[in-house]
Amino acid sequence: MLLPSSPKRRAYLKGQWSEKIAAFYLRFKGYVILERRFKTPLGEIDLLARKGKTLVAIEVKSRNTLEQAFFCLSPFQQRRIEKALLFYLARKPSCLDLRFDVVLLSLWKWPRHIRGAWLSH
Repeated sequence: MLLPSSPKRRAYLKGQWSEKIAAFYLRFKGYVILERRFKTPLGEIDLLARKGKTLVAIEVKSRNTLEQAFFCLSPFQQRRIEKALLFYLARKPSCLDLRFDVVLLSLWKWPRHIRGAWLSH
């Protein structure tokens, strides 16, 4: 398989692949994936899922190590995801509980799912 020549294109494809792996992993854990790459003028949510009575906004991070993946989620990104979720809820009101999770990926490692990775402000 030939790799795309553009670093931006490679990063985009890596992101898509990572989100597919995370979605598969979450479905295995009993989550129902509602949206992938939900884009708004305020930000993007990698995965929106439901489990039981909880609507979960999930950020997927893939790096060389799981630790690097964990530390690359900035407070600014968290606020953008929160705003994107509010945008989603304005169009699709829900009485479900809300939660923000992160799925961390690294080559040759099992995904790490962090439930309630941060609290909304």
